[in-house]
Amino acid sequence: MTSTFHGLETARRGLVTQQNALYVTGHNISNANTPGFSRQRVNFVQTEPYPAAAMNRPQIPGQMGTGVEAGSIQRVRESFLDYQYQGENNKLGYWSSRATSLSKMESIMNEPSEDGLSAVMGQFWQSLQDLSVYPENQGTRSVVLERGQAVVDTFHYLHDSLTSIKDDLGNEVSVGLRDINSILKKIGDINESIASVEPHGYLPNDLYDERDNLVDQLSEYVNIKVEKVSSGGNSLDIAEGKYNIKLLDASGKDTGVFLVNGADYSQMGFQGGDDKIAYNPSGSIEKGDLKLFDAKGEVKLKDLSLVDDNGAMNFSQGKLRGLIESYGYKTYDASGTETGEKGIYPDMLDNLDKLAFTFGNVFNAVQKEGYGLPGTAKADNFFNLGSLSTSNYKGASSSIQMADLLPEQIAASTIEDNAGDGTNAINMSNIQGWELSSTTPKELEGLSATLNLPSLSAIGNGTMKSFYEGMIGKLGVDAQQANRLQNNSQTLRQSVDENRQSVSSVSLDEEMTNMIKFQAAYNAAARNITIIDEMLDKIINGLGTGGR
Repeated sequence: MTSTFHGLETARRGLVTQQNALYVTGHNISNANTPGFSRQRVNFVQTEPYPAAAMNRPQIPGQMGTGVEAGSIQRVRESFLDYQYQGENNKLGYWSSRATSLSKMESIMNEPSEDGLSAVMGQFWQSLQDLSVYPENQGTRSVVLERGQAVVDTFHYLHDSLTSIKDDLGNEVSVGLRDINSILKKIGDINESIASVEPHGYLPNDLYDERDNLVDQLSEYVNIKVEKVSSGGNSLDIAEGKYNIKLLDASGKDTGVFLVNGADYSQMGFQGGDDKIAYNPSGSIEKGDLKLFDAKGEVKLKDLSLVDDNGAMNFSQGKLRGLIESYGYKTYDASGTETGEKGIYPDMLDNLDKLAFTFGNVFNAVQKEGYGLPGTAKADNFFNLGSLSTSNYKGASSSIQMADLLPEQIAASTIEDNAGDGTNAINMSNIQGWELSSTTPKELEGLSATLNLPSLSAIGNGTMKSFYEGMIGKLGVDAQQANRLQNNSQTLRQSVDENRQSVSSVSLDEEMTNMIKFQAAYNAAARNITIIDEMLDKIINGLGTGGR
């Protein structure tokens, strides 16, 4: 038979367990507004019934329940939603980075507007057309010089502004790497703490939350794969264990690179002196620049692949890749020979250099074929391009200058000592529409000389006007795509986050209901003790009192 006090012990367990549940409810309510907090619940478990199955068990009709206990305190979270969130967060990080970079570039290029390069060059071409009508007018000639200077100033402004933003992007790469390394270290430290708690049969729920928040932050920078590894010992089956985090490549494949392996963590950065970690990119980022370092900041054996053998970007998707693509990186052909630099800002600066060089070089060629006002020497260059050439045009947008010309030296005429002739001014104003790749010698109106345009141009096909329109058009399309995909990723991430919050976040209504439920159960258990006490009182004090 069961013990006389069996009911008391059963009721006591009910009291304690409902009390624990109320404590957990209070913890949930307290953290209702804590970012990243996952609501927790007590997993109620029936205690071992009496008697246990054995040969010497007491002869009673059946096993009798002995009450309840708190089996574990578990956070409510769905790992699949975490995986989805991290994927969308990774895409958002990449497209946000590109959208921001392109937006800054659009604000610099300032097209279409009255201050953009297109408008300034248009005013310059118009001043040449005016000159063709009034070639002997000093005022019209001065306007041509002023408009030419405005074009040069605009090239300088665009180059300096784009270069400044590019340098800022380099600093952002540095800040991003420091942030990544800080996150990796924290995850490694938390893994170590979790590994010291779980073997004792506990669930460190708050550490789980903190670690998942860090993994969410890391997923914004790079694409990762999280593997759970048991802490061993007496860990519960529902324990989440340690996180091993691997880096994925551009196509989402496992690179085999461990960013975190239990308590061991890696660092990402550039190689500095003595194989120590450095953060600031020096010039263009090259193929083997980005490396993996150990916790002490010393180079590990594995390099992080930035570009594949064909020169295509192969680095993991995310904000860091978006920053590197904006800042620029060197490319290589199949034989490993460097082929140049790619990236949003390097490409725009390169195109700007091509345009500035071609503009100045072709204009000089036409200027030198004509004549200024009577009494001036044979026309010289209009723009100063230094030692630049079609194969070495880099930096033209920053180095192009106006030559030291007087207004009367502008070669508007095709006839020497003829102040009223403005034919060559027409030639100069038509430069913007010339097909630069044409191998047919370009004939100049009023002159017997011809120009070999491909030898004067750094631009492949089309005209200067169409080349610049193509630059601006591509910028607009890229920015539009980045904004659209940024918005799409943001919407999807928000949707997944809302689903995640519906599972993990604290609902005060639900917690209030639970509080009443647990209170009622506690009160019932207390009343049960009272009833049993009255019963025992009858046995102890009410029986066997005859003859008193």
